[in-house]
Amino acid sequence: MMDRRHLFEVEALKPKSTSATLRRLWGYFGGRRGLLLAVLALALISAWTQVLAPDLIGQTVDCYLIPATQSAASQAGGVMQGAAEAAGSNCWYTDADASRARDEALAGVGEIVLLLIGLFVLGAVTTGLQFNLMRWAGLHVLRDLRLEIFRQVHRLSLGYYAKHEAGDIMSRMTNDTDTLQQALSFALVQVVRGALLIVWLTFVMFRRSVPFALIAMVTVPFMVLATVWFSQQARKAFRRARREIGGVNADLQENIAGVREAQAFTREDENIARFRESNAANRDANIKAVAYTSALMPALEALGYIAIAIVAGVGGIVMLRDQDLLGTTISLGLIITFVSYSQQFNQPIQLIATLWTNIQSAIAGTERIFEFLDEQPDVTDKPGAREMPPIEGRVELRDVWMSYNEDEPVLRGVSLSAQPGETIAIVGPTGAGKTTIINLLPRFYDVDSGAVLIDGIDVRDVTAASLRQQIGLVLQDTFLFSEPVMENIRYGRPDATDDEVIAAAKLAHADDFIRSLPEGYQTVLGERGSGLSQGQRQLIAIARAALANPRLLILDEATSSVDTRTERLIQQALEKLLQGRTSFVIAHRLSTIRNAAQVYVIADGEIVEHGTHAELLARKGFYYDLYMSQFRRDVPEPEHAASD
Repeated sequence: MMDRRHLFEVEALKPKSTSATLRRLWGYFGGRRGLLLAVLALALISAWTQVLAPDLIGQTVDCYLIPATQSAASQAGGVMQGAAEAAGSNCWYTDADASRARDEALAGVGEIVLLLIGLFVLGAVTTGLQFNLMRWAGLHVLRDLRLEIFRQVHRLSLGYYAKHEAGDIMSRMTNDTDTLQQALSFALVQVVRGALLIVWLTFVMFRRSVPFALIAMVTVPFMVLATVWFSQQARKAFRRARREIGGVNADLQENIAGVREAQAFTREDENIARFRESNAANRDANIKAVAYTSALMPALEALGYIAIAIVAGVGGIVMLRDQDLLGTTISLGLIITFVSYSQQFNQPIQLIATLWTNIQSAIAGTERIFEFLDEQPDVTDKPGAREMPPIEGRVELRDVWMSYNEDEPVLRGVSLSAQPGETIAIVGPTGAGKTTIINLLPRFYDVDSGAVLIDGIDVRDVTAASLRQQIGLVLQDTFLFSEPVMENIRYGRPDATDDEVIAAAKLAHADDFIRSLPEGYQTVLGERGSGLSQGQRQLIAIARAALANPRLLILDEATSSVDTRTERLIQQALEKLLQGRTSFVIAHRLSTIRNAAQVYVIADGEIVEHGTHAELLARKGFYYDLYMSQFRRDVPEPEHAASD
């Protein structure tokens, strides 16, 4: 079992480029970039409604409420009279008029209230449109990403899946894309909207009063420093969390697939303990990430309240002393306006800081997605590769060396050949390299040196798809899809008619048991063909290969899981199926390969013997020992066996 912790630590060391990740993600918006411009325009309108509201509230105080109470202010004298004069000097919405009647002031206040309501409604509508448009565009981007991940799953070579866990790959398609979806649908809009609001508020505050604007923004540098530091730490933690959730999914997928083995060997407690470790690691990584996120908000909130207190305190002191502030006349409305500005200015900073950690998590997930998409298959079509012509069936392995891991060769100078229509048997002990040989024929792997030739053509010179279309494969571990039996047999030849499917099933002697299923050929199978015996699954796989009508057929223990009677029937069917086709057969039951044209015996990655069944028995070598170990009780004297 692979060391998942080691893989995650190695992944953590890989350098990441946030800007490159974001640029690449931007490319996925393609023709939907116009929607993003619309979202930006709506964000500008929404920010404008929020910026205008505090100014209107301040103008209400200075232009209506204070003038309406000037008579009371005159009686009070001093400070209130100065405040009234300051209010008039700052009034832009309408002229301050000390003689304005109270009912006219109320009418003016009513107009501003209606205007504020209109602004808030407009802001709500534009905000809703922003989220809907962004969600629509984001979902289409995620659809494209998931489709590309799925294509990559089919594009990568088998060697990749031998080194990586399916659960972690699934986590990239589900959990990581879900995190990105949340960022695109909500967080990104809020961050853009908040950033625009900050820029607009900064402009308006400096336009109204440079000194007051500087006072209101005195805590901003500290907010920026806190946000940068906390975001950096949170991003590291979120990266770790994304990797750990991949480990949790990998453990879960592996244990679901192996639940029968776990129960058979009573390994439930050990598996639960192992899952507890990976689940705890995921918990700890998320707690660390949330800790940074949670600590940032109180810090920013405290700095925001400090800014409000400074604005109110300085403004109140200056107004009470009937002074100006570096040339700016202070009024009660102006103080209220800047207090509101400070609140609005601090809120988007806090919101951006909070959501930025979510965006950091989404960036970490996006990096993992692109990391998977950037994986290159070990087997690729070389430039200018041509289509494989119709296979006649002449196969040759010429001095083939092959290894899965560097400096650990699995095949050592293997050479063998087959003529059209011949059946070639490959036998040997477990781990000798039999399956590796047949994996080279459809080019699931490439040789390190030497060549695999079919009809004199190096398989590396043709496209893999055109080669594999003419090769049929029946493996010991049969994989069936969660689809009707009819579609499982038709899998290798989608255009086959129902009659052709049934004929192939009859050839494989699968028709009888298929018709006994609840819905016959339309019975939907469970995952990996659950509900069928291993022998029944192999019969369906043989029918699938027969229907595909391949020119080259590979059978890897194709009859190992059927009873003796069914095996005889399959052998009869295979005799018909193999007529005119070259076939390679791997078999532990050596009795099934007596009629092979050539038997190649492999041990430790090397061909140690080859010849016919009778010739090898007569030599009394490696093959003889294998044969006698299986059929010691049934095999007559060697002389008779040799003539068998």
